[in-house]
Amino acid sequence: MEETVFFNRDLSWLGFNERVLLEAAKDTVPMLERIKFLSIYSSNLDEFYRVRMPVLMAVDEHTQEIDGPGNYELAKTEINRQQRKFGAIIAGQILPQLANQDIHWIYNKPIPPQIADQVINLFFNEVLAYIYPICIERDLTDFFAENNKLYQLVILKDELGAERLELINIPSDSLQRLYTLEHDGHKYVVFLEDIIKHNLSYLFPHDTIWGVFNLKITRDAELKIDNGSEEDLTIILERQLETRDFGFATRFLVEPGIPLRNLYRLIYALKLGNASVVEGGGYHNLKDLSNFPLNGVAFSYPKWPSVFSVTIPENDTLFNLILKEDLLVNVPYQSYDPILRFFNEAANDVFVEEIYTTLYRVANNSRIVSALMTAAKNGKKVVALVELKARFDEANNIKWAKQMKAAGVKIIYSSIDLKVHAKVALVKRVISGREEFLGMLATGNLNESTARFYTDQILLTSHQPMLKELEALFGFLSKSKKAPAQEDYIDFKYLLVAQFNLQQRFLDLIQREIDNAKAGLLNGITIKLNNLEEKILISKLYAASQAGVKVQLVVRGICCLIPGQAGLSENITVTRIVDRYLEHGRIFIFENNGNREIFMGSADWMNRNIYSRIEVCFPLYDPKLKEIIMKIVNLQLHDNAQESIYKFLNDSNAI
Repeated sequence: MEETVFFNRDLSWLGFNERVLLEAAKDTVPMLERIKFLSIYSSNLDEFYRVRMPVLMAVDEHTQEIDGPGNYELAKTEINRQQRKFGAIIAGQILPQLANQDIHWIYNKPIPPQIADQVINLFFNEVLAYIYPICIERDLTDFFAENNKLYQLVILKDELGAERLELINIPSDSLQRLYTLEHDGHKYVVFLEDIIKHNLSYLFPHDTIWGVFNLKITRDAELKIDNGSEEDLTIILERQLETRDFGFATRFLVEPGIPLRNLYRLIYALKLGNASVVEGGGYHNLKDLSNFPLNGVAFSYPKWPSVFSVTIPENDTLFNLILKEDLLVNVPYQSYDPILRFFNEAANDVFVEEIYTTLYRVANNSRIVSALMTAAKNGKKVVALVELKARFDEANNIKWAKQMKAAGVKIIYSSIDLKVHAKVALVKRVISGREEFLGMLATGNLNESTARFYTDQILLTSHQPMLKELEALFGFLSKSKKAPAQEDYIDFKYLLVAQFNLQQRFLDLIQREIDNAKAGLLNGITIKLNNLEEKILISKLYAASQAGVKVQLVVRGICCLIPGQAGLSENITVTRIVDRYLEHGRIFIFENNGNREIFMGSADWMNRNIYSRIEVCFPLYDPKLKEIIMKIVNLQLHDNAQESIYKFLNDSNAI
């Protein structure tokens, strides 16, 4: 029965990525934003091939599929369908509508004669210095096709008709990918690879160019870390990061039309026998479309300046405000400044003795980390739990960890098997011998860069009993243990912490709504998540639906729950929001017979969040803040959610 109750997680994720793609097809979305959605789709798909496809390939390889194709083949089929849609959106919508604006994107066609001279000049003046042809039959001894780098296969015939294959690197990491050229007032946008293609006769003057095809190879991104190693984790990870781009190939993306004999020669020469050969469009690495050279207010979303949710009187401090009442910041609608000020005040407040924080994904130029280093230099005890295993942020986190350690910050790393995904910070002040805590608990990373386009909620609080629990959690994290042992037990009454009580508390909260429904009392569950996969919690939501509880879910990405099934989930609805901001907050609302309880936090309901991470969810107590969250979530259950939320928070701030 399991297959009919839980939706396939990978197909669900691919469904989310198609939802991203569909934003590019909307005429109501400004043109530059539509092109950026194409970029996001492409980037997401690259990550899927690097992270999930190796898993699916391994599973299919070790299982006997007798009832139909395995998940790997199902995923390939779905991706191919979406890729055709991707091409149709560009060819049928984007290109004609750009042309109507007198912007001619040269896409899958030759360079127009009117800009040929400019293209030649670009090639000789800017591009040629980075080009190195590689002969497939002769020069491959020391050559390795790099991960996610672009190449051009050139099929040549010499004067005697002998065929030769040459590989050309496309230096998009050194040069811009798209160039804007003008002629007689008309604008043209040209790919770097088309500039190279137009000038190949210079590189091969004695040969006939029979065909030119664009290529890309995607490699496995998984880091292989031995949990039995006693080496410093930073050393292990740095070594692994040096080899990440040399993992086995999971996808060989090719432009259609390569003759099979040439394709097989290339696969053999580049050692790509186990890779999935995928026919894409004429261009690859279209995540580079995020830098599409299109300027003008009409092509972008209207600006929404962040409003200030916290007003601090002159000669007062943020800390004093937090001591009076809880504060809630809803980014990116509201300014991130209070979060930066929280750490800045902590670094210089004469009463602050200790600062603790978790760091998962850190901004490249993090002002938060700078404040932590300043605090350490000011003689305060600063402890930072740095999660080195945050995928694709490992190198940046290692860099910051080393700098903080040099500045006097005590650095803690989680164990290899247990990620710390919690988004929390704690400040301990001592005034006349009395301890006083201030805390920051969030749904998103302490990252001022992503706070500009991730929707998250951040609570600033002085709730002492809850923050005492946070202190106890940091005490456990300081031990860098794999998982809590009996002697590590913490009786959390306020916080919901994965590896301790989080799953059971959520199950109990759902059960209470079930009991209320059976007793005819007011009941209901509304949950907003990034991903929903964990089967025990999904099964409990099914049970709630069967008991008559109305369950409203807002799930951005993976959703393995199937809504609207008679006898199972007819009382469950699922909404997916894809818009100008990335939905990232996790919110959990339980009606509780009119005494509504609201929790927020870092935890999605995925297997990894529940079973192999430290996550923290926290209650919201202030009635005014509860009302704001309810308004936001209710707006998200309807169309035009983000614009409505911006107006609501802007008006709230004005009031």
